[in-house]
Amino acid sequence: MDGRRRMGDGRSEMADRRELKRGLSGVALALALSAMLTACARKPDAPPVRPIVTTEFDGDAALKYAAAQVAFGPRVPGSGAHRKAGDWIVAQMKARGATVVEQTWMHTAQSARKLPLRNILARFNPQARNRVLYLTHWDTRPTADMEPDPADQLLPIDGANDGASGVGLFVALADALQKKPSAFGVDLLFVDGEDYGEFGPPLVDVLLGSTYFASHLPESGYKPVFGILFDMIGDADLRIPQEINSVQMAPDVVQRVWSKAEEMGRGSVFVTRAEQQITDDHIPLLSVGLKVIDVIDLDYGPGNSYHHSRQDTMDKISAASLKIVGDVALALLR
Repeated sequence: MDGRRRMGDGRSEMADRRELKRGLSGVALALALSAMLTACARKPDAPPVRPIVTTEFDGDAALKYAAAQVAFGPRVPGSGAHRKAGDWIVAQMKARGATVVEQTWMHTAQSARKLPLRNILARFNPQARNRVLYLTHWDTRPTADMEPDPADQLLPIDGANDGASGVGLFVALADALQKKPSAFGVDLLFVDGEDYGEFGPPLVDVLLGSTYFASHLPESGYKPVFGILFDMIGDADLRIPQEINSVQMAPDVVQRVWSKAEEMGRGSVFVTRAEQQITDDHIPLLSVGLKVIDVIDLDYGPGNSYHHSRQDTMDKISAASLKIVGDVALALLR
């Protein structure tokens, strides 16, 4: 340092402080602008970001189980693939220690076709009085009615998301429950005949398994603490808003599920907004007083183009999405 600098130390120090202050003000302004831009970029329905909390649920295994269902072919009631896929579900549940109850019946469709149907109820800790009901459908639609080509509309669908994703979820949940039982009694219900006919209005040959279960409950006075229908939960681009019938008829269950998801850092997927009123397998159960809500991502593909189409294939679903839903489903049982 030379003599001239030492002589001007007082003035130089004041100048340095002013420069430092200006520099800090600039940094503060930049940080404030960055925070504002981040807030603006956040989706309006996204809650504050929380750390991700996971469980032992295995999303990769769930995807593998879904693929096993798809490998049977379209699981249309009355087909050989349907029978084999149902036998596979029964075997998987028994292998994991569940008490399995099958409900079988013959349904006459509007076309006069006879449909052999079966619900599969896998019960964990069957003696427990406080029970939770999880349900999903395992059949697939016989026609790809959302295909643009009329010739393709006559063909069945793979049902990777609309059918197999729920089955994969439940088999992986059974893996976890076998290793570490829940304090609740847990009923995993695979319902049949959800997607056979037309949703109308009027409803024709749909929600067959859930309607049958609602009138043939496993025991007198059956009243689960809460129930959740899981449908189309494997979409690789997963977003699950609240369903309007569920909010109106079982708001406490909706609050339970979405609060748990937010606690686990999954609020950006389980969106706290009621957006659609959906006719699904929870409706017959709500009608008999069971508090069952629908967890569903019905926006599947660009413009919902994968739904009820031949595009509903394994490449459209992901282990990551199954892991998110499986973590929340399992955490609710702990």
